[in-house]
Amino acid sequence: MSAAPLAKAKRGPAPFPSREAILAFVAESPTPVGKREIARAFHIRGADRIQLKRLLAGLEDDGLLARDRRRVTRPGGPPAVGVLEVTGLDADGEPVGRLMGWRGEGAAPEVRIVERPGRPLAPGDRVLARIRRGPDGRDEGRPIRRLPRAAGRVLGVYRRVRGEGRVVPTDRRAKSELGVSGADSAAAEPGELVLAEILPGRRLGLPQARIVERLGGAAAEPSSISLIAVHAHGIPETFPAEALAEAAAATPVSDLAGRTDLTALPLVTIDGADARDFDDAVWAEAEAGGRFHAVVAIADVAHYVRAQTALDAAAFARGNSVYFPDRVVPMLPERLSNDLCSLKPGADRPCLAVHLWVDAKGRLVRHRFERALMRSAARLTYEAVQRAADGRADETTAPLLETVIRPLYAVFRALHTARRRRGAIDLDLPERRVILGEDGAVAEIVPRARLDSHRLTEELMIAANVAAAETLETARAPVMYRVHDRPAPEKVMALRQFLSSLGHGLGGAARPRPGHFNALLADVAALPHAPAVNTAILRSQAQAAYAPENLGHFGLGLARYSHFTSPIRRYADLLVHRALIAALGLGEGGLAADDAERFVEWGAHLSMTERRAAAAERDAIDRYTAHFLAERVGASFAGRISGVTRFGLFVTLEETGADGLVPRRSLPGAVALDERRQELVGEGTIWRLGDAVEVRLRAAEVETGSLLFDLVAGGREARRRRPRR
Repeated sequence: MSAAPLAKAKRGPAPFPSREAILAFVAESPTPVGKREIARAFHIRGADRIQLKRLLAGLEDDGLLARDRRRVTRPGGPPAVGVLEVTGLDADGEPVGRLMGWRGEGAAPEVRIVERPGRPLAPGDRVLARIRRGPDGRDEGRPIRRLPRAAGRVLGVYRRVRGEGRVVPTDRRAKSELGVSGADSAAAEPGELVLAEILPGRRLGLPQARIVERLGGAAAEPSSISLIAVHAHGIPETFPAEALAEAAAATPVSDLAGRTDLTALPLVTIDGADARDFDDAVWAEAEAGGRFHAVVAIADVAHYVRAQTALDAAAFARGNSVYFPDRVVPMLPERLSNDLCSLKPGADRPCLAVHLWVDAKGRLVRHRFERALMRSAARLTYEAVQRAADGRADETTAPLLETVIRPLYAVFRALHTARRRRGAIDLDLPERRVILGEDGAVAEIVPRARLDSHRLTEELMIAANVAAAETLETARAPVMYRVHDRPAPEKVMALRQFLSSLGHGLGGAARPRPGHFNALLADVAALPHAPAVNTAILRSQAQAAYAPENLGHFGLGLARYSHFTSPIRRYADLLVHRALIAALGLGEGGLAADDAERFVEWGAHLSMTERRAAAAERDAIDRYTAHFLAERVGASFAGRISGVTRFGLFVTLEETGADGLVPRRSLPGAVALDERRQELVGEGTIWRLGDAVEVRLRAAEVETGSLLFDLVAGGREARRRRPRR
């Protein structure tokens, strides 16, 4: 029940409730409600009941209430007005929320929330919002008013301020500290990381909380950084005892019952030097006529993780593994992820293998799936494979150079040719890699290398994923697609306006194809503002997701695409494995007959867990970076403007790739935002997205991962513009 109507009722006769208040009450109610429950909640009596009846009839006529007046409905989606609880951020940094009180089919819809200027929202906040379908097909919520925050748990740092206990939230978007009495402090030490529970009721001063768990360690220490990210984003950290028991009882597969023997084939795994699990292995050979035969073998997780088990439920709840510089929160217990399902060298492992036949032009002409038993010939790293291809083989790669590595590069070149021909978007967006020292502190932050050996593995995995989708479609079986829709028209328009301010254009009129984006990237590759253009193109793209409805994969230029190659760390891949097993009659562990009915719900959940993991990983990197730079407060750095907002400039440092804010109030003179041109305009100076600047580090907050800069130099001279007609 909404707190707002109750608060009014306690003060005596309340004003008649608004349409929005009634819709909020119906949407929030955990059970269906009718006119009687609404009248009781708002203390509506006597003649006012006639007014209530008319109001409800009007809401029904407007399509906001169902005919039974028990729930807010909109065919195929959320209501026109509803209560949203913020659950996190999407890939564009915009808040997203779940609809409270949802009683429709499947999971509650996810809604992108359009924030009000100067009123940012944090996870856990609740708003009454008008909801409509946006031009890009996603549901958009525009807040009408903020609702009281539901009592919940807050991760923060315990401090003592003038003898009083405080919890300072680690969420950078949280605006209020929490007061903690001595009796509710759980004997926490100042600087300690704690989990606090907000106490109900309103009090003068700060909101009050009770510490329910001391997480150990100082929040500013590197060892606490990933722990903060795990708790802040609600990532399941421990497995239920039943799931651990099922994993412990699993036994290795060594017989060939129902499996093809691939143990003599020199399949190899190629991963990063810091990889913790190995779920894919590859091999290739040249055939007559310039063709190639490749094999991609994937760990047979479906053999060990069966539906309707505690192990399966735990894996589904996590959705995917989450990777931090110092630890992994795996989707499966270590007994499976690091042992029985990991394709270790020399160990017999069950797998689901796909044979790929590729012609000289990189076209996938034929493919075949089978359940098999394999034995990895070697555990290789990207760097070692690249050195071998460049003529610097070591004792591990030298015996495999001619028989494995060179054929793999040959099929890669063919597949890469096909990729360029279909115009897959090739963005240049450097990633940061945090390297920790033996003491757990950050030793350095370096760009993550992008080698041909990375692309080799990627192209083979893409081909295997396409083969899986095609096979399931041919068999008329359920498919959990990896979909990436084309950009929304309004985002394309915004991109064109920004490009126009830089003197560039984008082909393709209203519906540009991937090739048009690549042509633009080639044009700006050598220019100073190339990083800004890459970022702007990324922000213009739709968000990839999991769904049983095929929308194609715009970024890769593919008509159909699924995820098949990482079932150790992605539950969506496990669903594809089960679908293949059932469709091709490959034994036990396949999909049940009625599983397809839940693919829409499952896809929505897995899309959410993927975004949750990505947000947690980004937050951890930001905090590690803040810790690394904390000792350099006052130093100056070269950077580029990577974001232009009403409240300031975001700057990315060239040295570390770290992002921080130059507050608008610190810029000289009066400053106005030009959203179309992506620039802040001051008195005589313009700061535009992509401009080179020099900044001084003012503050580095490790607990929140925030960096604050002062502008030292940069910007361009503002010219008088002719007024637009």
